[in-house]
Amino acid sequence: MTIITSSGSRVQTNGWQRVLQQAIRNTRELGDALGLELPETGTDFGLLVPRPFLSRMKPGDPRDPLLLQVLIQEAENVSVAGYSGDPLQEQAATGETGLQPDRPRGLLQKYQGRVLVVTTGACAINCRYCFRRHFPYQDYQPDRRAWEQIIAQIRADSSLTEVILSGGDPLVMNDRFLADLAAQLAGITHITTLRIHTRLPVVIPQRVCDELIAWISTLPLQVVIVTHINHGNEIDSDVITAMGRLAQAGATLLNQSVLLKDINDDADTLTDLSQQLFKAGILPYYLHLLDPVDGAAHFDTSEKRARALMRSLTSRLPGYLVPRLVREVPGTDAKQLRFPG
Repeated sequence: MTIITSSGSRVQTNGWQRVLQQAIRNTRELGDALGLELPETGTDFGLLVPRPFLSRMKPGDPRDPLLLQVLIQEAENVSVAGYSGDPLQEQAATGETGLQPDRPRGLLQKYQGRVLVVTTGACAINCRYCFRRHFPYQDYQPDRRAWEQIIAQIRADSSLTEVILSGGDPLVMNDRFLADLAAQLAGITHITTLRIHTRLPVVIPQRVCDELIAWISTLPLQVVIVTHINHGNEIDSDVITAMGRLAQAGATLLNQSVLLKDINDDADTLTDLSQQLFKAGILPYYLHLLDPVDGAAHFDTSEKRARALMRSLTSRLPGYLVPRLVREVPGTDAKQLRFPG
């Protein structure tokens, strides 16, 4: 397989793992690929951009909306009141080192009937607004013993019907492990749904490989894949093909976006995003107001503007293409609906 980047260079690949290995990890290389002189700024949260995602950026455009999602900026080092390293207070919601020591490492329960597993700290792309950019994965990522405890606790709690795999990105993990984990969950009678939160099929469409399709298509659970796409330019023919394969395998495809200043905070961009998602077989699900994580304040868009944008979307789009505007508030029993009202 050959990927042609925006600069015209060709990268030979042998599967999605090779593509991930060849991701760009420094600002100078990113600038060279786009024909730009980009500011080099130090941060503990490194740069990571896979080349298929890079190929959708416009060369020579320092304001490209995909570039702005991944480019390290000096604003990240500015401390802003109200922003923290753990904006959703997740470290208190998981076990072992959290405030619920009876819960296995990596297992979080925020809402009734479903649990979330922080499967890995690895991602295929580092989004600068990530609400887990400071999350201490080394303290929470399950080891072998914790995985056994996670399965045991899910089996023991008959109130649960859905398991959510999150991260990091769970699809960074190999398919043999994922297939075995999914089979164990399918063997628990009260579990009916497996939900996977992932950006990988978008940023590296090659991740939707035969092995992934094989275990999803044979799994006796409802599979819901929640993608993370913020701008219509993220969707190209390769992404559409990958999503089509997932749908044919029986997965329900939903998308959640984050409202980001100067990236998608206008009605035309959000309208186009919903339309492009639908072309790819994905239904818009959530439009999140920014989580107040340290280093991301420059992406914030006011709730007043967000509500105005939602009014515009409801007048332009059919109801099934209008995402729900939400904010996650720690300690509440559901995400908080911000529109209408």
